Amino acid sequence: MELFGGVITISNISTLLVVVFAVLFLGYLLGRITIKGVSLGDAGVFVVALIVGALCFTVNEGTGLNFFASKVPYDFSSGLSIIESLGLVLFVTSVGFIAGPKFFGNLKKNFKSYVLIGLVVIVAGALAAVGCIYIGEAVGYGSTIEDQDGFVAMIVGLLSGSLTSTPAFSAAKATVHPDYESLVSVGHGIAYIFGVIGVVLFVQLVPKIAKANMEEERAKLVIKKEETKKPFAGKLFEFDHMGIAVFALAAILGTFIGQIKIPLSGKGLDGTCFSLTTTGGCLLVSLILGHFTRIGKISIMPKESTLKLFRELGLVFFLVGAGIPGGAEFVANFDPMYFVYGIIMTVIPMFVGFFFAKYVLKLSLLNNLGSITGGMTSTPALGTLINVSGTEDVASAYAATYPIALVAVVLVSQFLIILF
Repeated sequence: MELFGGVITISNISTLLVVVFAVLFLGYLLGRITIKGVSLGDAGVFVVALIVGALCFTVNEGTGLNFFASKVPYDFSSGLSIIESLGLVLFVTSVGFIAGPKFFGNLKKNFKSYVLIGLVVIVAGALAAVGCIYIGEAVGYGSTIEDQDGFVAMIVGLLSGSLTSTPAFSAAKATVHPDYESLVSVGHGIAYIFGVIGVVLFVQLVPKIAKANMEEERAKLVIKKEETKKPFAGKLFEFDHMGIAVFALAAILGTFIGQIKIPLSGKGLDGTCFSLTTTGGCLLVSLILGHFTRIGKISIMPKESTLKLFRELGLVFFLVGAGIPGGAEFVANFDPMYFVYGIIMTVIPMFVGFFFAKYVLKLSLLNNLGSITGGMTSTPALGTLINVSGTEDVASAYAATYPIALVAVVLVSQFLIILF
């Protein structure tokens, strides 16, 4: 039976499942290790996934991502992509529902701040990318690139990986010359690793360095208008006792909305287009449903326990699905110089955004860090920040900044290719 890029057998399915759950088990163990109060947390799953990808999988032309012990060639990348996509839908939909009740009040209060942070982070990332292009022209493009067009494609791929932005990655691939699409992919894979781990560590280290009182910081997130909101007095009709049906509806609607394409260049849908993608669509729909919580006497809000479970499960599935192929690609295409460029394009926008929010916009610490996770479009960092802060209210800042950054990074990626 042919499916997902190779011969699918019970053995291949079993191998994939064993690998996924082994990564989850070992990743949680690694994430529990704490050094001076800092731990990888859920990102431990990502680190283990990278190691497994590097040691146990190979990238082969024609057969794709192969497990070293498979007797029959089988491209595991498709199966892992499904796990990654499922995880992303579970996570962002949960975040949207959780943030929904306080999102619009928070957005109204800090709208200009969220817009500015999203733009500042992405512009800083773009300027860092331009700096790396000029550095590359001065010192040499690297071991595998001979011309500027190829190097720019690599840098834009590195930028999308540094900001962990799949939409920017897709837009860059659609804009570059077909001969350079593979360089965009390589750059994205090289920078993605530090793009995840760097922001995860940042949101843990900053509160410790600042010696923040988390109880006081959590209190600064509370919105008075939301505190006085009166709950519905009667009994609501629920489709099921856990709210899974409503969750599924939000995911369906979000997926459809995410596929709507808005032309940016070229003629119609044949040119470069922007879309919210499944991530943005699911986030938008769940934010709206979470804000209203009910339609008449019908509940459109899943149970809190369901949302917490799906948020955690979605995050770690996403990390496994992205981490294993990332580890294999990293080994196959690693160049130290490109990795350094990726670090630069993660660190500069992150610090610039943080200090801008702190000293110019005067945002509270948790609002600041929540906005940074949104501006960096970092899903794993949000999960870490929720655990560090002890409140899910930080998701509102992420949800408000994320769409601005999403649009900006797509446009910036295409602009860099056109400019250079």
